[in-house]
Amino acid sequence: MEGRTHHSALLLSRKDVERVLTPIEAVRAVENAYREVGLGTAVVPSRLRVDMDRYDGNMLVMPAYLTGANALATKLVTTHLNNHKLGLPTVIATIILIDPENGLPLAILDGTYITAIRTGAAGAVAAKYLSREDASTATIAGTGVQGRAQILALTEVRRIKKVFAYDLDAERCRKFVEEMKNHVDSDFAVTDNLENAVRESDIVVTATTSSKPIIKGEWLSSGCHVTGIGSHTPDARELDEEVMKRASKIVLDTWDAKNVGDLSYPISKGILREEDIYSDIGTIVAGRKPGRTSVNEITVFKSVGTAVADVSSAFRTYELAKLKGIGSSIDLGNLTKET
Repeated sequence: MEGRTHHSALLLSRKDVERVLTPIEAVRAVENAYREVGLGTAVVPSRLRVDMDRYDGNMLVMPAYLTGANALATKLVTTHLNNHKLGLPTVIATIILIDPENGLPLAILDGTYITAIRTGAAGAVAAKYLSREDASTATIAGTGVQGRAQILALTEVRRIKKVFAYDLDAERCRKFVEEMKNHVDSDFAVTDNLENAVRESDIVVTATTSSKPIIKGEWLSSGCHVTGIGSHTPDARELDEEVMKRASKIVLDTWDAKNVGDLSYPISKGILREEDIYSDIGTIVAGRKPGRTSVNEITVFKSVGTAVADVSSAFRTYELAKLKGIGSSIDLGNLTKET
């Protein structure tokens, strides 16, 4: 015998997501996600990639299940390098949140903003565990969408008094500084001398598309923490091999990060061994390995993105939206069920 049940899901636009998922909420969500990875309570299959060479684009399917939070979702994210010619974002994402108990969709969320803010939060969580607690000066190399997300999240975990902003596009860098002054209580300065900025910084964040290293290890001051966010392919590099040689702790968001150019190049040249990589960040957040243990050590966090951060951030967005009555209902129709 068959019956019918009516089902609807919550639809959350980018504006809806922006209203509820603040940088501090994202930091908490990502930290919880990393903790589940470290505790072994996260189920994270390998991402699936579909290339579309004719459009110079690709699509990633990124599912994960956090058993502790009981949160299940998958992100569909596309990267089209020519989208700027169409006035569209290079990266576009959608996240589908699923009820683990019965498989019904709970929500469909714009994932483009979540992708940006959760990546910023990833850098902040790493800084919380790996940078000095008294870190007060930062350099951000790359002042696009991710540069903004990194600074907004970083200032939630560290009292940053001075930020040096660097970008090959001087006008974009200037606009970044003017915008950030309205959101962050820090002194911002445009710089065209990246070396000097890095030498003066306690925290260095790279968020560029560079294929050649822009940060040299010899520039890093004692006790500096470096977060590499921009490069995520074998042929892209932001940090030179000397950065890796000087680091006492190299930490990854996921072990896939060892395959990107920042690490794969020095490994291929025998400058770095895979066993020299200290830990993934989840193991540290879960308390199974210590983070920073000395004020003088140089630490590096390399991130390529992980679905657990998307799932945790999307689930928290859903919870907050439901609580505040934000979003619209999408009718999925009558579903057939056996009775």
